[in-house]
Amino acid sequence: MENPAPDAFILYGIKNCDTIKKARRFLDAQSAPYRFHDYRADGLTAERLQTFIATLGWQALLNTRGTTWRKLTAEEKAAIDGPAAAQALMLAQPALIKRPLLAAADGSMLLGFNESDYQQFLQEKS
Repeated sequence: MENPAPDAFILYGIKNCDTIKKARRFLDAQSAPYRFHDYRADGLTAERLQTFIATLGWQALLNTRGTTWRKLTAEEKAAIDGPAAAQALMLAQPALIKRPLLAAADGSMLLGFNESDYQQFLQEKS
């Protein structure tokens, strides 16, 4: 892969997530120019999350398989009836955002981790 501009990609997630660790190892092995953005340490603005929702959809972003989701009450889960409610909950609890989210400098995004998808995404953006 040719090297695009420095930090051509941003990998969003949470540092201690196993899938984030796999994605980081893959990107490092490919010498992909990226920086890691930890939702907990680096924060997340409503504007940035709105961009994610506009690009990927709130349903895709909402991680309903993790521990944080399972800890929500039935009422909290039922209250998520659209993008605004989902955004408010994801801002309050960033662990509810599916990860990793890999964003390219051109604004395109890839959600989740699969080596072949990452390889194709990196090649398309180089």
